[in-house]
Amino acid sequence: MTVLQGARDRVGRPWLVIGAIVAAAVIIPVLAGEQVADFGAALRPPGADHLAGTDHSGYDLLVRSAEGLRISLVIAAVCALAATVLGLVIGVGSALAGGWIDATVMRVVDGFNALPHLVVGIVVAAMWRGAPLAIIASIALTHWPAVARVVRAELLSLADAGWVQSARLAGASHWFIARHHLVPAVTGQALVAMVMLLPHAVWHESTLSFLGVGLSPDRASLGTMLGQARGDVLTGAWWTLAVPAFALMVTALAFASAGAAVRRRNAPPAGQVW
Repeated sequence: MTVLQGARDRVGRPWLVIGAIVAAAVIIPVLAGEQVADFGAALRPPGADHLAGTDHSGYDLLVRSAEGLRISLVIAAVCALAATVLGLVIGVGSALAGGWIDATVMRVVDGFNALPHLVVGIVVAAMWRGAPLAIIASIALTHWPAVARVVRAELLSLADAGWVQSARLAGASHWFIARHHLVPAVTGQALVAMVMLLPHAVWHESTLSFLGVGLSPDRASLGTMLGQARGDVLTGAWWTLAVPAFALMVTALAFASAGAAVRRRNAPPAGQVW
């Protein structure tokens, strides 16, 4: 490997980008302190005083974007965790129960997969508009089926593994094998699923807030900032849209790359036989 290739690999590691994103979302608002609306400084273009310009309320757009990014990341993390836990519980329960219970649960999973996620999310979020818990519920309830399917498929593939058969021959009970062998074996897949869900959660939260059924406009999030920028762009203030859109794009791509890296790391070697 050449020095250039090594440098490219280090720069391309998504976890470094994610670390920089999280650090910016935490440190920038802390260093800037509490912002106060200054309508006399509204919609100023990027310059020496405000590197990313100001929004229609006179807030520094760089600081405001960092605050919005922090809120979006927190909501996305909670959504991904909730969806993963729900999918893990349902997938494990379905695989261990087997028979008609497993078949019924899988039909329910198919039914949830058939529903348009964004439409369901809009309906749930609109019922409690502006409530963070409604956004979390709308995303978690539409993204758990993928986790449940992955966990169930992994458990079914491990059921006939040699080390599981050895445990059965040694006299271990069904639930002992499940608790000590099967469930720990799928935690890696659950982690991969959770990381893969993060960019989806970021996009969905931003979309719901952009459409006006997510967080209230007074709360800074990438979605609310993009929604408010629609009118500002018509006046020529392009930076009010470009800055939060860039933050959203980089964040989603970084988490998607991290999810792909985790999935490759946890994938079994080619030709491996249990």
